[in-house]
Amino acid sequence: MKRLRDLAVAWGPGGVFLFSVIDSAGVPNPGGTDLLLLAVTIANPASAWLCASLAVLGSLIGSAMFYEILSRGGERYLMRMTSSGRGARFRVWVLSYGLVAVFIPALLPVPFLPFKALAGCACAMCVGRTRFLAVIVAARVPRYFALAYLGATLGNNSFHWITSHAWQMGAAAVGLFIALYLLVKFTGRNRAVLE
Repeated sequence: MKRLRDLAVAWGPGGVFLFSVIDSAGVPNPGGTDLLLLAVTIANPASAWLCASLAVLGSLIGSAMFYEILSRGGERYLMRMTSSGRGARFRVWVLSYGLVAVFIPALLPVPFLPFKALAGCACAMCVGRTRFLAVIVAARVPRYFALAYLGATLGNNSFHWITSHAWQMGAAAVGLFIALYLLVKFTGRNRAVLE
């Protein structure tokens, strides 16, 4: 995987796009698109916005592939992966919180909220394709453009900035989750009253 990443860095923005498609399609790779996007924008700050745009586009294409695979054969996957333990908890989260459970880890990499597991549950439970992909875009745009900005402006200090602000990003993720949860509950209650 390291050789593929080195090759993708050498390809610049095209490598970011390719790696983003592969990562979002469900192929596991540590660090994924985030590290590659930072590496490419550090090496070539002028390409930051192009790289971020291609990362979002690649994520959208890869997520559409991921959605199609899991929405068609996902019931067996869902039953096997969510019958007990953490998988069962993830399924309950998606049932309880809807796509908010997918949005938070798609926006911020939170270790206790694995994106692919939650996204896989949502796809296997056949949430709407358009809604799923809209959530992916809404999360990936700020994530990838912020990373591109960091890489272009802070250069090699980007990694230090991210690690030194991990707690703040975690707190922001929890705060955002609570706010979105309350919004979903409030709008759901109002919708029930109106019907």
